[in-house]
Amino acid sequence: MVQHLVDLLDAWLPTYQDDWVMAVLTQVQGSSYRKPGAMMFFHPMGKSLGMLSGGCLEADLRRHAQRAIQNQQVLQLTFDATDESDSSYQLGCGGIVNIMMVSLNKANNYLGLVKVHDALMRGDSGFYQLNIANDGAPSHGITGQFIEQKKDSATQVTLNSKTEKHLQAQNTILSIPLRPPVHIGIFGGGLDAQPLAQMAQTMGWKVTVCDERTAYARIYDFPGCQIIKHPTSSISLDILTSLDAAFVMSHNLNIDANTLKALQPLALAYISLLGPAHRRDKVLDIAKLHVADFSGFFSAPAGLALGGELPGSVALSMLSQCHGVLYKSSLTHLDTVML
Repeated sequence: MVQHLVDLLDAWLPTYQDDWVMAVLTQVQGSSYRKPGAMMFFHPMGKSLGMLSGGCLEADLRRHAQRAIQNQQVLQLTFDATDESDSSYQLGCGGIVNIMMVSLNKANNYLGLVKVHDALMRGDSGFYQLNIANDGAPSHGITGQFIEQKKDSATQVTLNSKTEKHLQAQNTILSIPLRPPVHIGIFGGGLDAQPLAQMAQTMGWKVTVCDERTAYARIYDFPGCQIIKHPTSSISLDILTSLDAAFVMSHNLNIDANTLKALQPLALAYISLLGPAHRRDKVLDIAKLHVADFSGFFSAPAGLALGGELPGSVALSMLSQCHGVLYKSSLTHLDTVML
């Protein structure tokens, strides 16, 4: 299920002038399914976009959304799952979550979400600042704005940046870090690349598939992906530098070598090369490169040792490893497969 904010806003924009309600998770005590800053949107006809729990709260939030529309007032809701004997919501996470619901309308400039969408589509990172109001406050008094992060800023918006609250001019501001969806490049458009692309898109990642060969990377085999039919060396630098990770899997020694030569100067967090160790050595020798030449995490043989040999299993192992690197998890067992 796609949950990145860009996808939610894509679905919201065509009817954004309707009486939508935004629900935002503002605080968590203990554990919860989603983290502070997570958003969900409710349409007056019952449609919803996104999720704030594993399905435990959404029906109740839909009912509250109707009240927010009718009253045009802020709703502050608290759901407490610390009492395991209380089956009211069955959150399952055992925590306390606070959720603010606000009607989106012309009077509050739709909380600046149109500009948020524009910024993320441009590839900008930054912070969405939303003021927190008391329960019952008029919705037209709520403001939201996107603050673009300067390219030379010391504060980087990373995948695991945290939402924070702070005071600003006697107002409590929720500062939500935003960045474009993860963008991966798959260099090789064969059959085994298809499940990799499908799984990545399911997670809300943007996928670009590159293969110069006529019979590979066909549009109908990779729906929803950007397809590039050029050698890696001739691909636009703007596209290459927008990548967070790359999967090199053409099964051709020279094509893979040329791809690694083009990717090596880039600051990619993760690069994987499909194939056994002896093939890795041949590809690196052709490219005149060494493992130590890559600034990010270089995985060859690619992926985690999860078992399985079919394309779906291989894709799962590579995406799991990539996900851990991008989100900076401990990955304490990866050193056994990174070379």
